[in-house]
Amino acid sequence: MTSVFIISAPSGSGKSTLVNRLMAEVRNLTFSVSYTTRQPRGNEVDGEAYHFIDRAEFEARRDRNEFLEWAEVFGNLYGTHQDALQIAENKGLDLVLDIDVQGAAQLRERIPAAVTIFILAPSREKLEQRLRMRSQDSDEVIRRRLADAAREIQDYSLYDYVLVNEDLDEAAETLKSVVRAERIRRIKVEEKIKPILATFHQVEKKQ
Repeated sequence: MTSVFIISAPSGSGKSTLVNRLMAEVRNLTFSVSYTTRQPRGNEVDGEAYHFIDRAEFEARRDRNEFLEWAEVFGNLYGTHQDALQIAENKGLDLVLDIDVQGAAQLRERIPAAVTIFILAPSREKLEQRLRMRSQDSDEVIRRRLADAAREIQDYSLYDYVLVNEDLDEAAETLKSVVRAERIRRIKVEEKIKPILATFHQVEKKQ
């Protein structure tokens, strides 16, 4: 059975960098590439960072119930396609989802067993500094992102884990540890435990 890891964070918290580290350094994970109506930024490639589609196509897919979750953020639509989970299950991989708090709330209802992880910057000042260092947004957009962050962090208690990204290397190790520990806790009975129990039953039958 595929485990689902939902990772959320206010914009600028370092979520994408941490997720990239996780995917590169932990085996048997697959990343769900979300659909979005926003325009590509910088060197973003369609199908890698996101599947970029127009609003009409997104709404048509949404109306056909193709998305596990969807949300509107800063006027753009984002969604996770149902195929992401099916493909992960078919390949025997665990699924990593990088989604905002709105999408996470929807998925908690649809996949109650999902592991949820919230990433925080160490302070509002650090978050603003990181947003400005990206040089991607205007002052107005940064103010709006900070206001959204103040609202989003109110939901931290709804997550299984809260990770403060003060030191990148330490945060990356913590995130990897969470995934590995959850995998141990969720060992599949059919795959791991039953064959072990069977060896004991075989001995009992012989005695």
